[in-house]
Amino acid sequence: MIGERTRLAGAMQLLRQGGPGRVLVTLPPVSYWGDPVPPMARRFLETTYGHDLAERVDFCEVGADVDSTEQEAHAIGKCIQEHHWRSVIVVTSNYHTRRAGIIWRRVMRKENPALRISVYDVADPDFQADGWWRKRLWAKTWLLEFTKLVWTETFGR
Repeated sequence: MIGERTRLAGAMQLLRQGGPGRVLVTLPPVSYWGDPVPPMARRFLETTYGHDLAERVDFCEVGADVDSTEQEAHAIGKCIQEHHWRSVIVVTSNYHTRRAGIIWRRVMRKENPALRISVYDVADPDFQADGWWRKRLWAKTWLLEFTKLVWTETFGR
């Protein structure tokens, strides 16, 4: 949850600075309790970032079955095509940037070859790049991401 908010804050900072014209946020259609998520998310955005920035955010609803970067790229790719965007900035955690870029570019080469993809990293509070070996969670994160990167480079092509 903290990582999600950090990535959202990074995307909103890019929006505030004039980088992208819009932000696309993935959401489940309903909460754990069955309430629709988009209205809650809209209120959160308006309260946290103000009405003007919140109005420049679009939602892409993804199902619970989306649980990997590749599945997310496929699901979000459909929303990107619906908006007819020609370029996107994928905002991701700093430890995940390289692999996310590889996967997004590979998926979009097949689905939307004209799409230009940039990747922007934000410092994830659950991972410290400097001294990652000092905390058990950071070391686990590094090892898991390293393993996934090797897999992606070796077998994911």
